[in-house]
Amino acid sequence: MNGGPSHVDTFDPKPLLAKYAGKPLPTENLRTERKTGAAFPSPFKFQKYGQSGIEVSKLFANTAKCIDDIAVIRSMHADVPNHEPSLMLMNCGDARLVRPSLGSWVTYGLGSDNQNLPGFIAMCPGGYPIQETQNWQSAFLPGAYQGTYIDTRHTSLDRLIENIKATHVTSREQRAQLDLLRALNEKHQQKRQQDAALEARIQSFELAYRMQIDASDAFDINKEPEHIRKLYGPGTQGATNPHRPPLLERGVRFVQVWTGEGQAVGQP
Repeated sequence: MNGGPSHVDTFDPKPLLAKYAGKPLPTENLRTERKTGAAFPSPFKFQKYGQSGIEVSKLFANTAKCIDDIAVIRSMHADVPNHEPSLMLMNCGDARLVRPSLGSWVTYGLGSDNQNLPGFIAMCPGGYPIQETQNWQSAFLPGAYQGTYIDTRHTSLDRLIENIKATHVTSREQRAQLDLLRALNEKHQQKRQQDAALEARIQSFELAYRMQIDASDAFDINKEPEHIRKLYGPGTQGATNPHRPPLLERGVRFVQVWTGEGQAVGQP
């Protein structure tokens, strides 16, 4: 969560912060680039929830009701206390070097159950996050495993996914154009063996064509019953989250949800 609340105020209680409140911490080995000041305990109370007994701050009392279905990782750390490199570290495992993102690795390892939709989708209402597309890059993996950006600020399909429909030709004519384009690209590829970028480009054209069939149903939240849509609530996430169940039900392997331009909320 880039720019979000501290882990010690949400899902990671630190009793020693209360014990040493206002005093220097009894260690000099903290992995930060700046000098650590006095201990500052969280002002929010924690309580154990569910069969797992995971402690959750009162700030997330509603989320805590389903804590047994949530994976809480408390072992992560960053050596640079800045948001941008930490976001890259969370998504790609390295704050500086080019590495495949988590969604790319999952899709590469497990594949996708629907060949008409991307296996990895990044839903970002309002624009790119900090570090932009690097957060869902495939790096040295084939380009087919990188995330597909969807601006969920919009509700109409043609604005959710740019150029999803060919308005100037029929489906048959478009298929003929793609067949010609594929033939030219494959001829071009024969002279450039093992060109992953070119192969990814060929596959992206084919996927974009197939998406015209399934995307209308997968991204049309109006097909969800009204009482279901109300459960998601108002606001950005209320508009975004209804997209997830149809995508997952259709075999999309990895869906990453962001909140607002320049911020991240999580990745189920």
